[in-house]
Amino acid sequence: MTPRRFDDFVAGETIDLGSVKLSQDDIIAFAEDHDPQPFHTDPAAATSSIYGGLIASGWQTACLFMRLLAANLLNESLSLGSRGLDDLRWLAPVRPGDRLTASIEIKKTRVSTSKPDRGVVTWRGSMRNQDGVEVMTIDATFMIGTGRT
Repeated sequence: MTPRRFDDFVAGETIDLGSVKLSQDDIIAFAEDHDPQPFHTDPAAATSSIYGGLIASGWQTACLFMRLLAANLLNESLSLGSRGLDDLRWLAPVRPGDRLTASIEIKKTRVSTSKPDRGVVTWRGSMRNQDGVEVMTIDATFMIGTGRT
């Protein structure tokens, strides 16, 4: 397979990144290591929280998005990394049993003025649950090789 190059990214394009399903065990294991708050780690305590039950850490949602982005786009392109993100929002709780589907919309592209072997792709990512509810958005950029030297 030929890797996707900078010229292959077009403003307005939406790219499906696949989906992932979370179990209660997945949520608790991640939270115990990275975000040990009771509404992420303790199902009984979580029922008394403002969420009314166990929810995934927003950081877990972001990590799952990144995994799907890498596996289903970046690793199949001339990815050169990212300049960072501009905006990350957690819009709705993610619960055990949720299936999250990720996508990005390409907002704009431009060839680097200082390094013509690469371009900058600006995009908005989204994660939706099985009911179509948007649970996370992210605005960011990545650098993609042009395939030219």
